[in-house]
Amino acid sequence: MGNKVKAEGTGQEVDRRHLPAIYRNIVHFFFELGMLKKTPRSGFQFLGSGRESVADHSFRVALIGYTLTHLAQYHDPYRVVCLCLFHDVPEARTSDLNYVNKRYVQVNESQAIVDLAESLPFGAEYMALLEEYRQASSTAAKLAHDADQLDLILELKEQADLGNNYAHQWIHFALMRLRTEVGRQVADEIVKTDSTAWWFDGHDHWWQPAQATPSQE
Repeated sequence: MGNKVKAEGTGQEVDRRHLPAIYRNIVHFFFELGMLKKTPRSGFQFLGSGRESVADHSFRVALIGYTLTHLAQYHDPYRVVCLCLFHDVPEARTSDLNYVNKRYVQVNESQAIVDLAESLPFGAEYMALLEEYRQASSTAAKLAHDADQLDLILELKEQADLGNNYAHQWIHFALMRLRTEVGRQVADEIVKTDSTAWWFDGHDHWWQPAQATPSQE
């Protein structure tokens, strides 16, 4: 029996003797992803209200990206979702730097990407996704970038609705960073919509006492 086996799910042949190391690296990767749940999005420190982790952010960005592909009738939602899910993975090593931080702190994100990629069986694809996101020239990358900004705009709108006047100014600049027409249309609707409307408007009956039936009287 040879040492070559096909890696499950990829069809690629790997040396059986290397499988324990591959699985160990994958488990390390999973633990590394857990750091994103503990890494705060640092911009809220300057906004003065609100908070979320990088993992919180990435989850909704991925779902926004998936939704944008349908609104834009883009043919490859899987690629957009992957771009959204992976776009902030390097922050498990670099942490999240806001726009003020970036004026003074230099982070070698490229090295963080390479170092992680070297340990992953899909490292080349991971690097390609991050490069595509950085270049932001493909339709998929533009949709992913807009999903990233739309998640921020949603957070800012919620803080604005709760009384943070600075959030309105932040929304102004986030709108300027949008790259697609569908992104701008969704953003326009976000700005016009109360953040509680999805559960509060038109649901008065939720808050009223239930009518007792004759058998309960």
